[in-house]
Amino acid sequence: MGAPDNDPLMHARVWIGAPVERVPTPALVLDLPAAERNIAEFARRMAELPAALRPHAKIHKSPILGRMQLDAGAIGLTTATVWEAAAMIDGGIDDILIANQVVGPVKTAELARIAAIGRVMVAVDSRANAVQLSVAARAAGSTIDVLVELDVGTHRSGVRTIEGSVDLAAEIDGMPGLRLRGLLGYEAHCMLEPDRALRISKTQEANGLVVQAADDFLARGLDASVVAAGGFGTWDITGANPRVTEIHAGSYIFGDVFHRNLSPGFESALTVQATVISRWGAMVVLDCGRKSIGIDRAVPEVVGGVGTVKIEHGEHFVHEEHTVLDVPADSPLAVGDPVRMMPGYGPTTVNLYDIYYVVADGLVVDVWPVLARYGSATAAVGG
Repeated sequence: MGAPDNDPLMHARVWIGAPVERVPTPALVLDLPAAERNIAEFARRMAELPAALRPHAKIHKSPILGRMQLDAGAIGLTTATVWEAAAMIDGGIDDILIANQVVGPVKTAELARIAAIGRVMVAVDSRANAVQLSVAARAAGSTIDVLVELDVGTHRSGVRTIEGSVDLAAEIDGMPGLRLRGLLGYEAHCMLEPDRALRISKTQEANGLVVQAADDFLARGLDASVVAAGGFGTWDITGANPRVTEIHAGSYIFGDVFHRNLSPGFESALTVQATVISRWGAMVVLDCGRKSIGIDRAVPEVVGGVGTVKIEHGEHFVHEEHTVLDVPADSPLAVGDPVRMMPGYGPTTVNLYDIYYVVADGLVVDVWPVLARYGSATAAVGG
């Protein structure tokens, strides 16, 4: 069966072999050699730590990039949703952690389906959810691996006490279709602490809670072979804890503005290509805005220093469809010229697109899909 006429990959492939400046904008551009170097660099850093790496695929939503991370030494991938996990499993990756709760009959059925294809772990913080997963697993004839999530200070999901986490684990341990594997204790509240010494102490305190819970699991005869924690902001702290078995950093792959400032040493591998659509003196207007570039936590930057995002009335001038730049009066930028922007935040930028234009040495060498930006429409209607 051929691709539908509206298949974005089919239309984008006509640009393979062309200079990237020619693709229609706004466009999501992946510098493949830079991404490969980022993957290799983080693998090198992780090799010096006792914890293993299970990078977060919510960053890129691509089994192709996920496979590159596995080839560099990662033990599996992490996802935020069951749909991301399904995209990775269906893409040939067979070891996934969903670092989140999967709730409801449609999503638990999808989780049970993919658990019959590959190894899938999921976070659980309530008996009610565990029962849902058990029912789904039995119906599908699969086994779902489970990590009890412990709240280590973020106050989001997670069992609120160590004692409660042990009691929940004991209940899960006897449920058909489920296999207890250990704990998850993600210290999200530590990620953005600007004071390095304070970030270390807060992270170590959070890690201490999940390690104590693991000790209590073992004392009750419960499996604690997986002790999962850590993100990009704390990778070197949590990863150095000899009791933590895996961390889930992933944003190193793209090196956006926010993550570059959080942990330096990684290249800008993800950009949005835009076009100048208007110019008035020292003001240039681009055809990308909030609907095409992530501005979470940091303001996008112009690659090559040809201008800066304009500040007007104390606010950065990134509107829905436009970004306005201040440029030098003698700047040669003119209407129709291409401009590359480094996203403020890569994960939400990727979530705005269907495809990557994959580039090497300035030429488009391939086009890759961005998968699982939302749930399965087929599953949503019970098909």
